[in-house]
Amino acid sequence: MGLPKVFVTRTIPREAQEILSSVSEIEIWPKETKPPQEVMIKKASECIGFFTTIEDQINYEVLESGKDSLQIVSNYAVGYDNFDINLATKYGIIMCNTPDVLSKTTADLAFGLMISLARNIVKGDKFVRAGNWTHWHPSTLLGYDVHGMNLLVVGLGRIGAEVCRRAFGFNMDLSYYSRTQKPDLENELGLKFIPNFDEAISKADFISIHTSLTAETNHLFGKEQFEIMKENAIIVNTARGPIIDMESLYIALVNKQIAGAALDVTEPEPLNMNHPLLSLENFVVTPHIGSASIETRKKMAIAAAKNIEAFLLNKTIPSRINI
Repeated sequence: MGLPKVFVTRTIPREAQEILSSVSEIEIWPKETKPPQEVMIKKASECIGFFTTIEDQINYEVLESGKDSLQIVSNYAVGYDNFDINLATKYGIIMCNTPDVLSKTTADLAFGLMISLARNIVKGDKFVRAGNWTHWHPSTLLGYDVHGMNLLVVGLGRIGAEVCRRAFGFNMDLSYYSRTQKPDLENELGLKFIPNFDEAISKADFISIHTSLTAETNHLFGKEQFEIMKENAIIVNTARGPIIDMESLYIALVNKQIAGAALDVTEPEPLNMNHPLLSLENFVVTPHIGSASIETRKKMAIAAAKNIEAFLLNKTIPSRINI
């Protein structure tokens, strides 16, 4: 009998391939774009395991096709809103992710986005490339200070805590809004817990979003929220795109209700080239690269591979979500 089959939906680092190859027969999707859904449905009926990314929809059709064959799915991500967890659990399919690996790297990007928008780094780069640096004037590309300002973190999980640690070095006034209070982090970083959401966002100079996407957080930031935020407020989102209502964000930026927005995640993804937000100078966007450092992506791939390896060796799975 041959080795069990595992389908890998993207090219992954060699170290992760070696882990999977030692316990399974792996097939790696060769294209840069994700496998079509019909491919995922077919492979689910043939394979014992999937190594997926956040773009791969492990939905009813895929799980129904794989209910007699597919036994484990390991996401190359910490998020897993691409999984139908309830149905997978019903069918006894183990779902996994890669937590504890990308927190610091994503926090680096969140803080970088905050600074890049506040200090007009992207705008300044475009200014120079357009040949406009022909003179100097005191009002050229004036931005906002980051040090000493008020930062609100929405969702104080691993990534949110790491953002606070970076902000602590900038002597920022730190507050957070979260489902649960975190006294230990309050003591470590001088954080202030604000249980009222409207009060929290109305006081913030900077808002960094790190909450998970749920029915309650979908469009958590919309028209009403932008209306009560400060005019100098800058909002950063490295969590999930639908947490911000993009239409309301556009209106808020155009009307100068807030100073700016920097997003690594959008709704939809990828963002359409004709989206009106892309015409605004007080908007910065990156293509969902929060964990995209060489070191972190390698660690993530290894972690995802080890989930499958552990299952096939009948060992404790490091990062299982269900069952």
